[in-house]
Amino acid sequence: MTAATATAKLTTVETKLLVREPGSLFTFLIPLFILVVFGSSIGPGDTTLLPMTIAIAIGLVALYLMPTALATYREKGILRRLSTTPVRPVSLLTVQLVLQFALAVLSCGLLLAVAGAALGARMPANPLSFALVFTLGTASMFAIGLLIAALAPSGRAANGIGVLLYFPMAFLAGLIQPASQMPAIVVRIGEFTPLGAFRQSLADVWTGGAPDPLLLGVMAAYAILVSLAAARFFRWE
Repeated sequence: MTAATATAKLTTVETKLLVREPGSLFTFLIPLFILVVFGSSIGPGDTTLLPMTIAIAIGLVALYLMPTALATYREKGILRRLSTTPVRPVSLLTVQLVLQFALAVLSCGLLLAVAGAALGARMPANPLSFALVFTLGTASMFAIGLLIAALAPSGRAANGIGVLLYFPMAFLAGLIQPASQMPAIVVRIGEFTPLGAFRQSLADVWTGGAPDPLLLGVMAAYAILVSLAAARFFRWE
């Protein structure tokens, strides 16, 4: 079996496992539930709720689903056993990142479809700006998830660390309480977190403006520096 064939089969298997994972369903349902329940506040000019739910969805994938899966694979010795097969451990890591990103895109697409078709929400005026912000925001959050997976001794520990990080980050980002109702200093601090920079950049895009270059830089810095730290500390067994 060639490495390419083995990787293709691995992708098929991992896709089936991800679909069956209950956490995958929650990454769709929780943001969608928030969107629908509070959808009565969405009007043609609303620029708040949809960016918030997109940021929530990405946060759930990055801080809960991905690090738990990777840390569990290492805990069970799957990564170590893969080193003796044509599929190297790095192939599993790559497949997982691709599938988790695809899950994030699908979740975002569902939110946009429901908000636009059923709730009449405003869509971003500049798709390219939205794509840039979405990519940088997802990369920065995935970097945090990779660092959790690198340091956590087990899947359960990764889950717990992800939850402990998610809620303070979500608060500072204005996802638990609207940023307009938070003290200005707290909002400013939140903008220097990856989730806060992501949420604010999405809000800027939704209002028809250009994303703040400083916040784009914040997300890019997290994506690069934290990914390097994750690679430095990641253990295959």
